[in-house]
Amino acid sequence: MTIPLIPIKPKRISDQVFDQIRELIFRGKLKPGEKLMTERELAQAMDVSRTTIRDAIQRLSAMGLIVQKQGQGTFVKPYDTSHENPLAKAIEAQNASIEDLLEVRIGLECNAASLAALRADESDIKAMTRSIEEMQQEVASGRLGTEADTSFHMAIAYAAKNPIHILIMRNFYDYLFHGIRESLESLYEKPANIQAIIKQHSTILAAITSRDADASYSAMKIHIRFVMEFFSKRFPG
Repeated sequence: MTIPLIPIKPKRISDQVFDQIRELIFRGKLKPGEKLMTERELAQAMDVSRTTIRDAIQRLSAMGLIVQKQGQGTFVKPYDTSHENPLAKAIEAQNASIEDLLEVRIGLECNAASLAALRADESDIKAMTRSIEEMQQEVASGRLGTEADTSFHMAIAYAAKNPIHILIMRNFYDYLFHGIRESLESLYEKPANIQAIIKQHSTILAAITSRDADASYSAMKIHIRFVMEFFSKRFPG
């Protein structure tokens, strides 16, 4: 019997640089608006040539993850406004409600949580744990915790190991947490809601850590249903 094996190709160094910087952005370690090190500094830190760094930077720029400003340097791209985010433009064209968006979240994120339970590695688990801790710290310092909330859900998307899902979720969250920030902030203004969300995040993380795909799916669904219920009461149809 002939087995259809495919020859293994060594990964280019520039691909490894690209993957590493992209991961830092998706995991929130490099935040929107943050300045990257110079090409020379990146080359020294990663022990590669400046040409390799330049190639990776060009690819990240083409993906819309970073922007290069003449005379200033390279920055992680700030959150898109509705005019720049193609997904946001499509959503606004449909006059979508928050409830519409949350229904989409159920499909995207319950599936992501289920896949994360099967595919997450140790760094993914650490990223989710750190996001929960950061949300607690943000709330304790008087902030709303929305940035850490975003990081938690993006960490799950990344743990699902599907690059298309990651890109969709990034654009979706740009709109959900920043394009309609004023509408969403009402959820975070009540301390009881914040504590409930943190507890729900912890339950999702526990299910993913236990490698229980069904429990992860259910825990995420309960979380999003909680948010949906809040807005259905706030804006009854």
